[in-house]
Amino acid sequence: MNYGISVLFRAIPLLMALFCFGYGTFIYFLGDDPNRLVAGPVVFSLGMICIALFATAATIIRQIINTYGRNSRYVLPIIAYLAAVITIIGGIVIFSSSPTPSAFVAGHVVAGVGLITTCVATAATSSTRFKLIPANSKASGHDVPEKAFTSGQERALKAVAILASGAAWIWAFVLLGQSEIHPAYFVAGHVMIGLACICTSLIALVATIARQIRNVYSATERARWPKLVLLMGSISLLWGVFVIFADSSTTNGVIGYIMIGLGLVCYSISSKVILLAKVWRHEFKLSSRIPIIPVLTALFCLFLAAFAFELGTVHEDYFIPARVLAGLGAICFTLFSIVSILESGTSSSK
Repeated sequence: MNYGISVLFRAIPLLMALFCFGYGTFIYFLGDDPNRLVAGPVVFSLGMICIALFATAATIIRQIINTYGRNSRYVLPIIAYLAAVITIIGGIVIFSSSPTPSAFVAGHVVAGVGLITTCVATAATSSTRFKLIPANSKASGHDVPEKAFTSGQERALKAVAILASGAAWIWAFVLLGQSEIHPAYFVAGHVMIGLACICTSLIALVATIARQIRNVYSATERARWPKLVLLMGSISLLWGVFVIFADSSTTNGVIGYIMIGLGLVCYSISSKVILLAKVWRHEFKLSSRIPIIPVLTALFCLFLAAFAFELGTVHEDYFIPARVLAGLGAICFTLFSIVSILESGTSSSK
């Protein structure tokens, strides 16, 4: 990877973050419709995931081009975790400051996005010693390198992702359990299910990176972790499809489209986990094709957004999924940048 390409791949997450921040702000301040009060903050919060993904991209790229220093090792993960904390606090403030259904849904979803950002920040932290992965992949034994994570550090990294994921799942079912109180609980609960699927997918990514850095990644894990991510993506996508066709109400349509989009984000994450698994001590000639996966999911999100925009001309409820799907498309395209970086870093070791 040359310097120019490295700048491009670091610029993509920042540009997508700028898109989410700008588009979310534009949606929010263009009117006082309740749908805008939901879509605006949610799309804006997606930019925080892009910031955490930028930290991950910069962490890996700087190691590949040999510009990774002590400051980068600490500053980049701190930026990612700071984005996560701000997002979670922001979501809590939103649903605590107003009793309206729009604030309730927006606040819970934004807080859920903060949990995803926490998992991405943990992936950035686990990538601080990424340079050991290519060397370990060429080795034949399972000796832990001197500069690798300790077993305690590996468990801590996985624990953060697991706790964030567990919080998302519990939060989701608590909301769904109170659906009879108000439809807002039903909506927020279902979206939180999709967010929990993404958090669970990121457990696989964190575990894969950390265990390959420690050189303890097993043959069983090569199949197990990718399957987990694909399962999470399928759960969210199929759940979304089921919700859409289970009832003809526009509320179900709103939920379904967003859950499908969240499932597509899981599939984008799978590209990273699959790539790391496939090239681990094996030659995988199609590794350069894997970055196509997040490109396709990004396009799918944008195509769905186009359909949702058309549905929005018939019923205003589709205003929210149309805008959110555009933001999720930005997330998928950012993941294209990350998996391309991973492909470059691992292929250079061959």
